[in-house]
Amino acid sequence: MNTIIITGGTGFIGSNLTQKLLTKGYSVVILTRNPDRFLSHTPALTYAGWDGKTADGWGNLVNEAKAIINLAGESIASTRWTNEKKTKILQSRINAGNAIIDAIKKAKHYPEVLIQASAIGYYGSRSESLTETSSPGLGFLPDVAIQWEASTKEAIKYGIRHVIIRTGLVLGENDGFLKILIPVFKWYLGGYFGDGSQWMSWIHIEDEVNAIIHCLENDAIKGPVNAVSPNPVQAKYFYKTLASVLRRPCLFKIPEFAIRLILGQMAEELILSSQKVHPDVLISTKFNFTYANLYEALYSLLSKRSH
Repeated sequence: MNTIIITGGTGFIGSNLTQKLLTKGYSVVILTRNPDRFLSHTPALTYAGWDGKTADGWGNLVNEAKAIINLAGESIASTRWTNEKKTKILQSRINAGNAIIDAIKKAKHYPEVLIQASAIGYYGSRSESLTETSSPGLGFLPDVAIQWEASTKEAIKYGIRHVIIRTGLVLGENDGFLKILIPVFKWYLGGYFGDGSQWMSWIHIEDEVNAIIHCLENDAIKGPVNAVSPNPVQAKYFYKTLASVLRRPCLFKIPEFAIRLILGQMAEELILSSQKVHPDVLISTKFNFTYANLYEALYSLLSKRSH
């Protein structure tokens, strides 16, 4: 069996992962609420409908699957965190996990591995260096990550290898964090937040995809895995490096109180938080980072935009 079931497969990470899996000879089934929106011209790629919270209509596919990769979840950065938004962020993740466990319970044949998405938000904002063995932090994002990771942990009872991908800030050309920042810097409005001393743990989209596949194919890996570059940087350096690649200035220092006023708790936990996270598991299992250096990572994505 070489079929991989992916939830959240039409998103930024999921779509890039799907294309890489197809080039490696895997068959991919993407679970989506709107399968009619997607037309596959590749026999190895199919779209199956699901409601995001049950195994109805797709659960039988688990019998033929080598792995399930669960990337589903409401975006944490699309709008300000109202109480309603926070409920959606958490519930979408728990619902997806519950649906997967429901499908596993009903299956006659179990997948070899379940790769569960999470985020370095698990660690909260901390001053010390963080590894996979570090304790969870305090706040909304750590609470979400704890419950997100636990939502599929029952798979272990069925002899399924359970891997948790704690992803950092993912850098991609046309999506993710850079999609928001690039226009700001192109219009000469770039800057950094607060004093710029907070640590940012990032990863190139190519390394993110390869790290997930590395975990898929390496039977020795289980439990949490930090998907971040081995070289975290401080925020001021990050934004100034971005400006350099785009050949634009990094002029403005945006006061913390201003971003807190605009975004509230979201500013505190997403923009102003400090996380110096290291990928100990990836390094110990001989994962090869293509882009370990921030300048090289940004240049590979944005050099064509620098004119």
